[in-house]
Amino acid sequence: MSTNMNYSVVQVQDVFPVYELRDAASNSLARICPERGGIMTELVLHGQSLFYLDEATFRDPAANIRGGNPILFPICGQLPSKQYEWNGTVYPMANHGVARVLPWEVVSVSESSEAALTIRLTSNEQTLQSYPFAFELLFTYRLKEGQLHLEQQYINHSDEPMPMVAGFHPYFATDSKAIVYDTDATQYLDYNDNQVKQVSGAIDLSELVESVALLDASEQQIAFPLSETCTVRLTYSDCFKYVVLWSVQGKPFVCVEPWMAKNEELVVREELPLVEAGATLAASLTFACDIR
Repeated sequence: MSTNMNYSVVQVQDVFPVYELRDAASNSLARICPERGGIMTELVLHGQSLFYLDEATFRDPAANIRGGNPILFPICGQLPSKQYEWNGTVYPMANHGVARVLPWEVVSVSESSEAALTIRLTSNEQTLQSYPFAFELLFTYRLKEGQLHLEQQYINHSDEPMPMVAGFHPYFATDSKAIVYDTDATQYLDYNDNQVKQVSGAIDLSELVESVALLDASEQQIAFPLSETCTVRLTYSDCFKYVVLWSVQGKPFVCVEPWMAKNEELVVREELPLVEAGATLAASLTFACDIR
């Protein structure tokens, strides 16, 4: 423990090792489980709990976690037949990629001027079977002054450009599915019927099975009411060109997901992000809760 009594990082055991980042002055807390895909399972800002989490899926090592903030890499969404072709070879790729199902290693913690945790994921024999690139991901969770900053480095150790569509899949706990989002996007793509529609008032996810993607936002932020007292605000790097909205009927959450490209982009390749050989793409995502 540091001499700074406000910020602390504590390791606890909850089926898997979990790191708790604590900011006492703002009554804020973040819980990260490196072993389960580096996921942040809980986020409390200014005393307001933001995330939904299905505990059973978290505790089952064979299950995809439904809740928290899963890390999506090297794709967001899914691919036709769960596969793609690259340089003449067909590779399998599960929904949302490989990062969310693999254990990450802890690199460092900090308790001086913030509560911070840095974790790493590197390519291995398992990832190379579905993604033929040598990569290193370095993510730092920083909890400071009631905000959670997630800094990312996507490093290409290959000798050729590395295609990637990264993003996040945060589940926000709410019973309301019809929400007016504070965004400058004027259109969205409805994946339920593949039609482009106008953003006008609330976007109602209550009867939708598939997601919708906000298309033309120029501001790198989106905000929405989570409760009568809290408005969630996400700000992110300009490499996250889209925000995807999704929910499940009967479940108390909405997902508000920054993505670098649209669904199936690793196959469509209309705007596929590439990290040059030996280069690093740096990005950030910040969670804030405006108390009313």
